[in-house]
Amino acid sequence: MTSAVAFRSVSRHFGAVKAVDSVDLDIGEGEFFAMLGPSGSGKTTCLRLVAGFEQPTSGDIAIFGESTTGLPPWRRAVNTVFQDYALFPHMNILENVAYGLMVKGIDRATRHKAAEEALDLVKLGGYGTRKTAQLSGGQRQRVALARALVNKPKVLLLDEPLGALDLKLREAMQEELKSLQKALGITFIFVTHDQSEALSMADRVAVFNNGHIVQAGAPEEIYQQPKTRFVANFVGSSNVLAPTLTERLTGERRWTSVRPEQISLAAGQDRLELTGTLTNASFLGAVRRIAVRVDDQVIHADLPAFVELPGEKGPITLSFERRSLNFLDDAA
Repeated sequence: MTSAVAFRSVSRHFGAVKAVDSVDLDIGEGEFFAMLGPSGSGKTTCLRLVAGFEQPTSGDIAIFGESTTGLPPWRRAVNTVFQDYALFPHMNILENVAYGLMVKGIDRATRHKAAEEALDLVKLGGYGTRKTAQLSGGQRQRVALARALVNKPKVLLLDEPLGALDLKLREAMQEELKSLQKALGITFIFVTHDQSEALSMADRVAVFNNGHIVQAGAPEEIYQQPKTRFVANFVGSSNVLAPTLTERLTGERRWTSVRPEQISLAAGQDRLELTGTLTNASFLGAVRRIAVRVDDQVIHADLPAFVELPGEKGPITLSFERRSLNFLDDAA
């Protein structure tokens, strides 16, 4: 796989704060890559380093094999879509999209034609004469996307671009972004703190924490086989079982995790079982999430909404397949 972007021992320090700490990473050509993590984890700083808005304290970043050391943002084959869109209110939509080409000295007819094509790409054909105030949040996001794509970047950087949208619109835009990336075939690097966005769109996900990549892999791998307690807890809902509880189940004193949807009340051969006290049940539509106290831990399970439960605070036995139990790398 050809590397579109390669990090080699990249660090970015702000005084004593290590925002990015010795990151090594290869992002493939034509890949939809997500950088996922909480605020302050280093993901946005990594994106800014690729864009050229920040310079590494140490290490090197290469874009398609070319070192970016000392290379200003405007000479990099990348464009960025920001969360706040940064559109010019005094310009119409076509002028906003064509702005980058105007700065490059492209003649008016050529840049407007390219801008119209970019608007067609994001399904805003015919909107060129409108002002930004006449558009919805989702439409403004598309304009910002068109403005980035009109420059034909080799790598598109997306800094939480869906954060300002409501849930339904955000879900729709997730599908559209993924379809657009497949159609264009260029590398997308998407920064988000929303795990559902990362899992639903990305070919691969890197999970950041404290300036480090703690795990990188396919979305299914990150979700089903988290390597640490942090990843298990941050990516989706998970029950992290203490070593004492795991030892009771398997004989091994290790940290483990199991997802709520993998737990049921069904008994069966070769299933692991935990008996505890039902402390809460919440109706969530298609499922009912229950909380069961086992020793000093609360275990959550997502059950079909119609499943009959024992009375509140009654004993209940949870079970799951042995293969659903994921062993973590954290020291016991």
